[in-house]
Amino acid sequence: MKITPSKLNTFLLFKLPAAFLTGVRTKTITDTTCVVTVKHRWINQNPFKSMFWAVQGMAAELTTGALVMKKIKESGKNISMLVANNSASFTKKATGRIKFTCDEGLKINEAIDKAIKTGEGQTVWLNANGINEEGIQVSSFNFEWTLKVKSR
Repeated sequence: MKITPSKLNTFLLFKLPAAFLTGVRTKTITDTTCVVTVKHRWINQNPFKSMFWAVQGMAAELTTGALVMKKIKESGKNISMLVANNSASFTKKATGRIKFTCDEGLKINEAIDKAIKTGEGQTVWLNANGINEEGIQVSSFNFEWTLKVKSR
């Protein structure tokens, strides 16, 4: 099965309903880049009338995680993936539609290739920045993904 935005959004509905209900949606995914958007609405706002940080985190994690899933699928290997660490910074109130982008697919390729060649678990730090409709960065998330080839 090819990983597409529509398949990822259906996956959210059934496997991550909180993300789906709060409006997190995959817009594009290529070999190097994934774009996920989320619109500030009543259901995902905090008491300060901006987007709750956890909703931004779900969108940012999906942006990086979808790329990892795509690369694992393309490798043809049985590889486990898990977030080991994350960090975030917030620079402006998140209102309107926020677009999260991760363009680090090549870093994932390197980590997967090394995991396959060495048989050892690998980690890769991936970044997703949240940009509002005016082109201003509102948040930046970093996720440390662990990748390990499963033994059969």
